[in-house]
Parts: sequence; structure tokens; C-alpha cells
Amino acid sequence: MEMFWFIILVFMLGMYVVLDGYDFGAGIVHLLFAKTDEERAAIRNAIGPFWDANEVWLIASGGVLFFAFPTLYASAFSGFYLPLMLVLWFLIFRAVGLELRGQIHNKLWERFWEKAFGMASLFLAIFFGAALGNVVRGVNLGMVENGVSTQEPHYFFLQLWNPTLDPMSDVHGIIDWFTILLGIVSVFTLTIHGANWIILKTSTGLNQRLKGIIFKLNIGLAFLVVLTAGLWQYVKPFPLNNLIGHAWLWIFPVIAGVGLIGQFWIKKFKKDGMGFLFSTLFILGSFATTVASLFPNVLPSTNSVNPSLTVYNVAGHEYGLSVGLNWFVIAFLLVVIYFIIQFRVFKGKLDDVGYH
Repeated sequence: MEMFWFIILVFMLGMYVVLDGYDFGAGIVHLLFAKTDEERAAIRNAIGPFWDANEVWLIASGGVLFFAFPTLYASAFSGFYLPLMLVLWFLIFRAVGLELRGQIHNKLWERFWEKAFGMASLFLAIFFGAALGNVVRGVNLGMVENGVSTQEPHYFFLQLWNPTLDPMSDVHGIIDWFTILLGIVSVFTLTIHGANWIILKTSTGLNQRLKGIIFKLNIGLAFLVVLTAGLWQYVKPFPLNNLIGHAWLWIFPVIAGVGLIGQFWIKKFKKDGMGFLFSTLFILGSFATTVASLFPNVLPSTNSVNPSLTVYNVAGHEYGLSVGLNWFVIAFLLVVIYFIIQFRVFKGKLDDVGYH
């Protein structure tokens, strides 16, 4: 049952990154590339009917984590307490930025909340990328000092940064040069993804310019991916051992590679949805590659005193996991029905939705 719930958790997190990821990307495009009120309105129209529903996947992921892997939930939510609070505030500002902007028709008011929406989207992309970097790098489980564990084996706490910003330091921080790099990769990835969604759901003059922006950003993303892959070998030696030992797992980096390479043809696509398809493939392929390379670890330990948290040593009781399966099937069917209805109601272009 542990493996079933692990796959469900990874699936939900992947859905969240793909669906709410284009919201973050659209917010970054709104902040950095939209030049006129018409262009900014088109971006808000593209995500307006979807953004709050997309966040359900994050809540559902947290629920599954709490239910199926309580030890991991307790460890991560205490250890990552500071960045989680920042993420919470950025999520709030992104939401109120969208909702409050149209409440008062005053230029100063509208610009303030537009900036709040854009900046919150940008920082969320950075922090979620940095969060992935922290998991890849590992944490000091048990808060080991001088070879002695000072806390329970699953406990840790990270400050925002250490003085050296070195991921190999004995004292880890949320922010170091490796996690910052993953944050930048996340910004490039989600900006491209959000721009592709805008192209898919609107018909404004912004779209043609976005294709050129996507092409340029993809060049930078390709460079960052190669750089990150190389530095990963330094931060975590032999990170691809799982893939080497199980050849079928190479399907995930291949999917990511297809998605990345496909973006270079963005200017030639005749169907607006092709760009979004390729950016989705890159996100899912990259995420799955990372998960496969870490498995069975879900939170690696950087010391030799306390073992890493794995799928098997953080899972809940077998009976509870079995009972939860019945409720999951019902909930999943309801979610599927909801999203089918939503996408049927808001299919096609959304230029005239009028989301303010």
C-alpha cells in the first residue's frame, strides 16, 4: 500500500505543478512582459476561471501526505517551517491581487494589486524550485553535531540561509547557490509554461511576441538544465544510480528532453496547444526523473548517523492506508467530474470572459 499512496502523492504533486504552474508563469508574464492594459487583461482572462481550482491539488497533496506518510508530514512541515510560511503569504497575495484589483477602478489601486499578483507569482516559482533543491540536496536529519544526534532521527530545522550559501556546509539553509539555481530553473520553466497557456487560451497580439520570448527563454532553460545536471553530480554524487540500474526509468528524462527540444519549434506550431503540450512534457518528465533518482528516499539525510526518510519508514499503518483507498476512489471521481465540467464550460479562447 505504501507504493500505491506514493504514486498517488507524486501524481497529485505533478498535477499541481502543471496546473498551478501555468498560473505562476502567467503571473510572471503579467509582471515582466505585458505592456498594455489589454495584454494584462488577456492574461487575467486566461487564468481567471481556473487558478483557484488548480490550487486544490496542493491541498489534496497535503491531505494525502498527512494521511499516508505522517512522519514525513511532521518532519517536513516543522523543518521547512520558514519557507512554508513565506509560500503561504505569497499564495495569499497572489489570490488577493487577482480578486481585489477590480474592486476599485483607480489606476494606483489597480497597479498595486497587479504588481502584488506578479511578484507573488515570481517568488512562488523561486521558492518551489528551491524546495525541490532542498529535497535533492538532503537535510541534516536529527540535527547531528560532532557525530551526535541532538534531536529525534526524523527532526530537522533549516534557517533561510547559511553565511556561505554552500550546499555542502554542515549547517544547511533553505537558500544556497544550488537551491537558488533550481529556483531560477523553475522561473524559466514556469514562465514558458504560463506563456504557452496564454497562447492556448487567448487570441491577442501578445501571443506572437510570446512565441519569441518562449524561444529565447528556452535557450536559457536548456543551458540551465545542463548546468544543473552537472552540478547535481557535485552536490549528490552518482544521483542517477537508480536510472542506471533500471533502464526503463530513462523514459522520464527522454520525455523531459522531448518537451525541452519541442519548445524550439514554438514559432512554427500551427496549433496553439502544441507549446503547452511540450512544456507539460518537460515539467512532468523532469519531476518524474527527480523522483525516480531519489527513490525510495523521500527526504535524504546528509549525515551517516540517522537514515534517510523513505517511502517505507514514513508510511502510516497498513489498515489505515487500506481503508483510505475506498474514500480516495470516491474523491478522485468527484474531482475528475469537476474538472471535466470546468474545462467544457471554459473551453476555447477566453478573451471575452471579462475576469477583472
